[in-house]
Amino acid sequence: MERTQQHRQVAHMRQSLFDQGLLDEQFVQLEELQDDANPNFVEEVVTLFYRDSARLVLNIDQALDKSPLDFSKLDSYMHQFKGSASSIGAKKVKSECTLFREYCKAGNGEGCMKTFQQLKKDYAVLRKKLETYFQVIFHSLLFDKDGEN
Repeated sequence: MERTQQHRQVAHMRQSLFDQGLLDEQFVQLEELQDDANPNFVEEVVTLFYRDSARLVLNIDQALDKSPLDFSKLDSYMHQFKGSASSIGAKKVKSECTLFREYCKAGNGEGCMKTFQQLKKDYAVLRKKLETYFQVIFHSLLFDKDGEN
C-alpha cells in the first residue's frame, strides 16, 4: 500500500511539472535515456545544467549592470543559456530566454532586465521543484529496496 502511494506521489509530482508549464517533451526524452546502467541519468543532467548555467546567470547579471548595454554579448549569453535550458526541457525558462533575446535584438534594455528577473524566478522555482522531485524518487527507490528485503 505504502509503495503504491509513493509511486502515485512521484507520478503526480512529475505531471504537475508539465501541467505548470515548467517542463516539456525534452525532459521525457531524457527520462527515456535513463536505464539500470544509468539510474540517475536525468538527475545528473539536471545537476550539470544548474552548475553550468550558474556561470551564465552571473555573466548576464554583470552584463546588465554595464552601461551602455552590450546587446550582442547579452544575446550570446542568453543563446547559450537557452540551449542549456532546452537540453533538460525547461519550458518556462526557455520561453523567457526567447523573449530576452527578442528584447536584445530590439535594443530594449528595460525589457531585458524585466525578463531576466522573471527568468531567474522561473529558474529558481524549477530548481526547487526538481530537487524535491528527485528526493521523492530517491526515497521511493529506497523504500522499494527495503520493501524487497
